[in-house]
Amino acid sequence: METIKHYGEDVFSEKAIRKYLKKPVADKLIATMKEYKALDPSIAEDVAQGMKNWAVDMGATHFTHWFQPLTGGTAEKHDSFLEPTGIASAVLDFSGKNLIGGEADASSFPTGGLRSTFEARGYTAWDPTSPAFIKRHENGATLCIPTVFCSYKGAALDTKTPLLRSIQAVTKATERLMKKFDQKKAHTSITLGAEQEYFLIDREYYLRRPDLLQTGRTVFGAAPAKHQQLDDHYYGSIRPRILKFMTEVEHRLWKLGIPAKTRHNEVAPAQFELAPMFEEINLAVDHNMLIMEVLRQTAENLGLVCLLHEKPFDGVNGSGKHCNWSLAYGGKNLLSPGDNPRDNAMFLTFLSAIIRAVDLHADMLRTTTAGAGNDHRLGANEAPPAIISIFLGDELTEVMASIEAGTKSRSRSKRKMRLGVDSLPPLPRDTTDRNRTSPFAFTGNKFEFRAPGASQNCAQSMMVLNTIVAESIDAVCDKLDAMKGDFNSNLQALLQRLIRKHKRVLFSGDGYSSDWPAEAARRNLPNFKDTPSAVLPLKDKANRELFAKYGVLSETEMESRYEIACEDYERRIRIEGEIALEMARGMIRPVVADEFSRLATAIGQATKDGLKMGVTGLKALSLKLGAGLDDLHVKCERLEKALSQKGFRHEGILRTMTDLRKTVDKLEHLVDDSRWPMPKYREMLFIY
Repeated sequence: METIKHYGEDVFSEKAIRKYLKKPVADKLIATMKEYKALDPSIAEDVAQGMKNWAVDMGATHFTHWFQPLTGGTAEKHDSFLEPTGIASAVLDFSGKNLIGGEADASSFPTGGLRSTFEARGYTAWDPTSPAFIKRHENGATLCIPTVFCSYKGAALDTKTPLLRSIQAVTKATERLMKKFDQKKAHTSITLGAEQEYFLIDREYYLRRPDLLQTGRTVFGAAPAKHQQLDDHYYGSIRPRILKFMTEVEHRLWKLGIPAKTRHNEVAPAQFELAPMFEEINLAVDHNMLIMEVLRQTAENLGLVCLLHEKPFDGVNGSGKHCNWSLAYGGKNLLSPGDNPRDNAMFLTFLSAIIRAVDLHADMLRTTTAGAGNDHRLGANEAPPAIISIFLGDELTEVMASIEAGTKSRSRSKRKMRLGVDSLPPLPRDTTDRNRTSPFAFTGNKFEFRAPGASQNCAQSMMVLNTIVAESIDAVCDKLDAMKGDFNSNLQALLQRLIRKHKRVLFSGDGYSSDWPAEAARRNLPNFKDTPSAVLPLKDKANRELFAKYGVLSETEMESRYEIACEDYERRIRIEGEIALEMARGMIRPVVADEFSRLATAIGQATKDGLKMGVTGLKALSLKLGAGLDDLHVKCERLEKALSQKGFRHEGILRTMTDLRKTVDKLEHLVDDSRWPMPKYREMLFIY
């Protein structure tokens, strides 16, 4: 099998570790990376020297602790390897202390009250489970060391720390349950494949749109006659300029050891998708953050702009980040039906535990998808609804119903699977079709969480999913511990109760249907329609106790996430409102007024000259423009008032912005095309 040249060459991989470190040191570091074993601190100095030598050989002159603060993005502060040894003399050096930890000014990062403003210290600590890598730029390269980020008192100021804590939680819970199936202790692997959707537009258009520059989305823009109605863009032939972009992205990602696998046109014009292979969840999250950065940088180099906002264009599909999550033990996927009764029993037990977790904690899963951008997408007939439900597919749904009823399933297969004392049909390898309207769908050997937005760090949703699954697995174990008698019989009875109690979250129908919200309400499923309501579960006492119990987030860390989410939402909505007002008054109104003035002059001159032809049309157009100009003035005044009110009233700002948009978009069709002050949808979505 031919290897891909340069794949992983910019990663301090096992191959590089073996080359630059002595065998005993390399063995210990690799064991930490692969099996999450505790790092031996005595090897830090040797690792630092070897890592520095590799990085310098790769052209690096600087290093940085690369971390993921609560901004939703990444952060880095570069230091050179330079160490002066005297006057006009220096060497390149990098110590174990430099590798293991660092100090960063945390004063301007969001903390949600975890520290006072004047307490500026923030600390980064090396995460050896995610390999160091090289980031290249035009004039050099930088060694990037993945780290966690915490406050002076140890509170998590990032997304990686809680994710790593949640990995520990689900690992311990999985080991506990596997013991009950007489399985030897093995490595628990939580994997993630994050599909990334994005838009590409020409940079020239982007620079002429203040709304895109300031907010990542268009606050104005009339729908073109043709957009995605014909479904001709989806999976269509990729244009040469876009294919060049995709190829460059892949080459850069492959050098970083990121297994970019799939590329294709998405549903909306100018929308595309990149999907990598599955990886260990911590590494997959790091890689997704790098994917977004490479997408943006590569686009800029080619005169394009990559838009990662969830809804950059009104009226066409938005962009999500589909998180495909799975759980394995000793190399065996626990979400794959097995070839024998014991394997199938394990599969159904973990499946039931996950169903319980999502049913009981759907509110927290929804919280992780909250955000000003994603509010435009969820439930808008293009993405999963804001109501969290689970899709299993016909066959698995039938199997679960059979377990609940204690009967044999009406499977098409004649073979039978034994689970304890009952006989059930064998489970096919591919047990489900896809349901793109489901926010949490089982797709054969994994669950696909489709609700996260394209710009969001998937560490948040994966941290919550890990934690609630850990709690649910432990609850299953607790129940089994309390039961006496035959294990198989007890397990069968327990699964029956779990399905009966938590089946309300199972839904195989159309999540876009207008009937589903009413049905969900009858089932008492939560439906948080916007960010202010969706983040409220962070304040719930039971949720705080759960995350504190598993050491994933303390009560103060939960409170900080709530404060940060509210502040971020308010700031983004205000920015959108202010840029909409600025554009309406400074760009739209002058053009409309001038157009109206020109028409009035033309009508006056035609009347003076005694012309009759065309005057009726000119008058009709001038009336529409005049009415639009008056309406524009009124809507601007209302938006200004909404923005100036004391306290934050997101409903008023959003409502007046929507009203203003309707007026502006109508005017777009009335003003001379050559005089409209910004690129239109038909240009941005089709000329790239």
